[in-house]
Amino acid sequence: MTMRFVGSGIRLGLALLALTLTGQETWAQARTQVTLYTSIETDQLAVFKQAIEKELPDIEVRWVRDSTGVITARVLAERENPRADMIFGLAATSLLLFAATDLLEPYKPKNIEEIKPAFRDSAALHRWTGMDAYVAAICFNRDEARRVGAPAPSRWRELLHPTLRQRIVMPHPASSGTGFLLVAGWIQMMGEEAAWAFMEQLHDHVAIYTHSGSAPCVQSARGERVVGLSFDMRGAREKSMGAPIDVIVPEDGAGWEMEAFALVRDRPVPQADAARRIADWATSRRANELYAQFYAVVAHRDVVNRPANYPPHAEERMLRNDFSWMAQNRERILSEWSRRFDNRMPAPR
Repeated sequence: MTMRFVGSGIRLGLALLALTLTGQETWAQARTQVTLYTSIETDQLAVFKQAIEKELPDIEVRWVRDSTGVITARVLAERENPRADMIFGLAATSLLLFAATDLLEPYKPKNIEEIKPAFRDSAALHRWTGMDAYVAAICFNRDEARRVGAPAPSRWRELLHPTLRQRIVMPHPASSGTGFLLVAGWIQMMGEEAAWAFMEQLHDHVAIYTHSGSAPCVQSARGERVVGLSFDMRGAREKSMGAPIDVIVPEDGAGWEMEAFALVRDRPVPQADAARRIADWATSRRANELYAQFYAVVAHRDVVNRPANYPPHAEERMLRNDFSWMAQNRERILSEWSRRFDNRMPAPR
């Protein structure tokens, strides 16, 4: 009698377990997987995935992450057979390029009126929306500079000081959005001829070009280089972690970019609908408060951020960027940069 009761209990438990597992499997299958192409920093991926899936529990985020240049080239290469459902966190100049080639679905997200005008697509058909902005900055290691007698630069041309020769690291503009905004900023600020002359001299001071926009600041923070050309928030973060660096936005102005999102056109209905809902979330105040954990300047008009160790005067020194010009001239600028410098790459030291 007891054995029959125990056996029945085991069978009942197994049946309940099977039902539970079946229910979990059915729920998992019911979630819509959305593929998001991105160039946001790797350490932010889990944070954004968790936030999106908490807000939209029937959606599963699948990241495809690489540097700005690689993601831009991939989207263009896949234009006949898109693999991405959404672009989330890529340079606005890349999205302008995609819009010009009709790769993006027109969509105006909810809460768009709460987004600052500079972060909205100004075209008749709204195809992209800004999230946050990042500003070119110099990460300057005080300890290493003292050791070699290098003065702190306050203007871009002061990077040409003889003590900084082979002691600067910079992101490669073809792979890094930060690298491209540096080059595009110098051209807009100095004019074409003067900017290329400056870069010719700067090239002799660069020890290595990196794939990533954050890597130069990390190398400077570790004392591997005196100067890392990077962006504002990476510098503030490294300094807050105790690195002996000054984060300098030069007084003669600095290029900047914004990260933005957009929908890829002609996607299957479940993914397209899910991507629109992610876009609606991405313009919300909650989403912008999340961006503000990583960036000082965000798109929402009511979200103000004052990060620790953020470089003074950064916003007032941001150039009057012409994003359309940057997008239209991107390939020309990168081709010219590669023609001048790719065959003269410094050997890593």
